[in-house]
Amino acid sequence: MTRYFIERLLFNLLALWIIITLTFFLMKALPGDPFTQEKALPKEILQSLKTHYKLDAPLLTQYGNYLFSLIKGDLGPSFKYKNRSVNEIIKTGFPISLTLGLEAACLALLAGIFLGTIAALRHRKWQDYVAMLLAVLGISLPSFILAAFLQYLFAIKLDLFPVARWGTWQQSVLPALSLAALPTAFIARLIRSNLLEVLNQDYIKLAKAKGLSNMRIILKHALRNAALPVMTYLGMLAVNILTGSFVIEKIFGIPGLGQWFVNSVTNRDYTTIMGLTIFYSLILLAASFLTDIAYVWIDPRIKLQKTSSKHVLKEKSDIT
Repeated sequence: MTRYFIERLLFNLLALWIIITLTFFLMKALPGDPFTQEKALPKEILQSLKTHYKLDAPLLTQYGNYLFSLIKGDLGPSFKYKNRSVNEIIKTGFPISLTLGLEAACLALLAGIFLGTIAALRHRKWQDYVAMLLAVLGISLPSFILAAFLQYLFAIKLDLFPVARWGTWQQSVLPALSLAALPTAFIARLIRSNLLEVLNQDYIKLAKAKGLSNMRIILKHALRNAALPVMTYLGMLAVNILTGSFVIEKIFGIPGLGQWFVNSVTNRDYTTIMGLTIFYSLILLAASFLTDIAYVWIDPRIKLQKTSSKHVLKEKSDIT
């Protein structure tokens, strides 16, 4: 078990280094620079700026300096926002994006498991058809179109929620719904298909024969095993919510990391692009690592399979 976790940790560190390297050299390969986006500068001023930010050094030297800064936790200064570092931008925007992401993730998990369970227990009935229709709509409808529709219906027509901005819980409802639609649909379909399979297993029939209540059978036995594939989806869920928040935050005027990222791409603010990309990658790799740990903890059969495989190898060596 410990060896498995160490291997996964080293793999994630290697993946993070590859992401850092690719991001750095891709940014350097882009034409233009962040200093001449709005207006042309004299060569003397442009050279002075490059010297100040150490952009006139050889490329490998810049790469080494950047890695050394990352080790110290310094993501560098922003080229477009004066007297602001990338660390300060993350410190300001990440709590907002995290709050929105957690709301959307909790909503997706609760609604997806609920809809999937209802669809499986009412298989081929109207509840099943309605739940799967909502799932198809959630998968088919892009988040930015859904966001515009929710703004028009609930903010403009019904005046139930604010159209945009951030600060109160009412302003977080519509963007959270927009972000949660796709993962809710995917989780609902996963739960439905797996729960239908689990309900036909022999141990479920045995539990019914023992006289256990349907609620206890569903919650304690069937749903726990049916929800195992959802654990592997948690990493992808984090990806969908974090990357989807780029557009959603821009539509709703939310000052989170998504809006900072979009603005940095428009302004060619290289240090901000690299810093936010590395920060997002670190979060996603950490989510993937924690998902692997949680999956092994929830499903003890993984340990048994590993143990049994060792016994098989030992028996084969004894035979030979």
